[in-house]
Amino acid sequence: MNVRRGLVRLGRARRPSHGWVAVPLAIIVAVTVIDINTPTTIHLGPFLVAAPAITASFAGPALTGAIGALAVAALVVIGQLHGGLTTPNHLAQIAALVVISVLVTVFRYVRDRHQRRFTQVQSVAVAAQQVLLRPLPERIGPLRIAFSYLAAEAEAQIGGDLYAAVPLPDATRFVVGDVRGKGLSAIGEAAVLIGAFQGSAYRHMSLPAVVAHLGNSVYWNITHLGDGIPDSEESFVTALVMDVHHNSPFLTMVNCGHPPPLLLRNDKVRALEVPDPAVPLGLSAPAESDYEVATFGFEPGDLLLLYTDGVIEARDRHGAFYPLLDRVASWNATGPASLVRHLHEDLLRFAGGNLNDDVAMIAIEVREPGPGTRHDG
Repeated sequence: MNVRRGLVRLGRARRPSHGWVAVPLAIIVAVTVIDINTPTTIHLGPFLVAAPAITASFAGPALTGAIGALAVAALVVIGQLHGGLTTPNHLAQIAALVVISVLVTVFRYVRDRHQRRFTQVQSVAVAAQQVLLRPLPERIGPLRIAFSYLAAEAEAQIGGDLYAAVPLPDATRFVVGDVRGKGLSAIGEAAVLIGAFQGSAYRHMSLPAVVAHLGNSVYWNITHLGDGIPDSEESFVTALVMDVHHNSPFLTMVNCGHPPPLLLRNDKVRALEVPDPAVPLGLSAPAESDYEVATFGFEPGDLLLLYTDGVIEARDRHGAFYPLLDRVASWNATGPASLVRHLHEDLLRFAGGNLNDDVAMIAIEVREPGPGTRHDG
């Protein structure tokens, strides 16, 4: 995913630029030349400490140590020309520069070691994200799909929001959900729900049966594996499970306390509110009869947006919530990828780059069937 490419760019960004190396070299040359040509009562040698200090801000320990050694050599030359190296003043300056250069080099080495460890942890998080939240395909049957995921805890790269899609004989089944909480503490429950959802695909279960299966899986996990985990008894998952039918102009869904999807049709946006939403998953052991299926029209050219509450609960610096419906209505391009990209960038600008909750968005568009098109999933 894009996170992996970001890590590669991060590693490349730490490589020193030849232009930056010229700065400490210029400082060494300038201080040496000026000090040699000034009276012996004026001592500019201490300014050489700036060279290794500046180098440590953009280069690794090897180059930092080399610049420090070069600065010490320059100070030796200055001392030799201004009274000899045995004077107490020059000995003190050289000793101080050696100590500071060593400390700066060691500091840079320790910092680089921690950075490498951090990058390795991020790589593990990326691998976990790719296992838990597999990238959705761009096309399933007649559907065009685009998605975006932003974790509130950037160090983890993954959080409590979840999504998945599985093909059925005549439809594509989607789930989008939000585990109470965020970050690493919510990953376990997200993994349980996604595993149960994907495992139910081959059983060809009805929509209410699938939702009941998911609810029982989450409830069992919380009840039997939650001992000792803070707030486990208050854990739950809001979820939306939906079938988009390939050969019929409608979709069916069960909403368990999740924000309603938005349907964009003929430049008009409306929320697909179900008459009686079910309670979130994990609060009890549900039965299939506890869920009612709602049906909505979904025709070629329509665009559907699924999202988690991290989108509508994002705030700007004045405390105002993100106006998702208005931003979708003002979007003037076409295609699911364009919509997701627009909302992704617009949301980050609105929130100033700081999200308080994980964010997941999925845009789905059904294409006009062409001659000979097979809608087999």
